[in-house]
This record gives sequence, C-alpha cells and structure tokens, in this order.
Amino acid sequence: MEAVAFLCLAAAVLGWGFLWVWDSWERMKGQKPAGLPGDGNRTLLVIAHPDDEAMFFAPTVLGLARLRHRLSLLCFSAGNYYNQGEIRKKELLQSCDVLGIPPSSIMIIDNRDFPDDPGVQWDTEHVASTLLQHIEVNSINLVVTFDAGGVSGHSNHVALYAAVRTLHSEGKLPKGCSVLTLQSVNVLRKYISLLDLPFTLLQTRDVLFVLTSKEVAQAKKLTS
Repeated sequence: MEAVAFLCLAAAVLGWGFLWVWDSWERMKGQKPAGLPGDGNRTLLVIAHPDDEAMFFAPTVLGLARLRHRLSLLCFSAGNYYNQGEIRKKELLQSCDVLGIPPSSIMIIDNRDFPDDPGVQWDTEHVASTLLQHIEVNSINLVVTFDAGGVSGHSNHVALYAAVRTLHSEGKLPKGCSVLTLQSVNVLRKYISLLDLPFTLLQTRDVLFVLTSKEVAQAKKLTS
C-alpha cells in the first residue's frame, strides 16, 4: 500500500509540474518581454559567421520581428574556414530572407582581420571600433550578440562579446543603446528540447522568447 501511495503522489506531482510548465509556456507565446522596446526599434544582430543567425539566434530574431523591430545584421566573416565563403554568404542572405531581414540591412565583413578560424583570436579593440562605427552610422538602439561563453565556445563568438563588453564598460555606446546577449547553456540542456523548459522558467533572465507554432515552422525552414 505504501508503494501505491508513493506512486500516486509522484504521479500527482509530475502531473502538476507538467501542467505548470505547459501553462507557463502557453502564456508566454507571443508575449512581449517586459522592458524591451517595441515598434520601430533599430536592432542589430551581430554574428561571427554565416549560419550563426539560424543555428543560435532564430528564436530571438523572430521574436523581435514580432515586436516590429527594424532588424539589421552585421556578420564579421564570410565563413571561409573550409573555402566555402561565397556559398555561405549566399546562404546567409537566403536565411535572412526567411527571418525577415532585407538584403539592404545586411553587412558581411570579408577581410583578413577577422578570419573564420577558432584558432585565431580577433583583436578586441579592432572588433569594438568596427562595431561602434556600424552602431553610430545606423543609429542602433539594441545590439544582440553572444555572451561570454559564445554558445559553442568558439573564439570568434567570444570575441564579439568581448568587444561589446569593452564598448559598454568604457561608456562608448551611444545613449539609449542597450545590449542583449544569448545565454550559453551546457551540452545536456542544448539537446533535451522541451525538457529544458522548467530550467529556463526558473532561471532569472532579462528577455525570453517563446515562439508561436507559426514561428516554429518559419524557423524550421532555415534547416530544411
């Protein structure tokens, strides 16, 4: 009897937990994150290589597009590590078309200063000055990029965070320009899909985007 009672209690707890997660997930779909500016905000996605926008930032970009942000993208390399730079640049443009970023709002930096190479450390000051110029010229209000972990730990990803942090700590960002960084998580959490949702809900965060079913279908086009 004790075993049966324990199993019933465990089932009740699991059921309650499932319903709580599901309810939280449904309520957050399409919800505007508190404190995040909306319609007309000029937002810049800063990535290191073509495909970063699809692999790491698709939910963020689609969520910001839902809020009617004016999105632009700055890519610091052509992704030529395997000598496929031209192909990857075309793929980036195709990906951005799905995400709703027009070609006129995309800049790809293709020079030797920022090679696609995890073994090369990009110069922080050079990245920072290049980024700041782009922010000022385009009157950017919000910068979105990697955090200190770079999601995958790639040195080029981390270099972008280091540059943004330098601009922020030195007070060089224009007044009213905010920064969002994508939170890196451990390998287990990357691949457990919906099972990660309770951990995400319980953690403190500034912004969380939960995609609608339509946006999920849109994101899947990037990998098809």
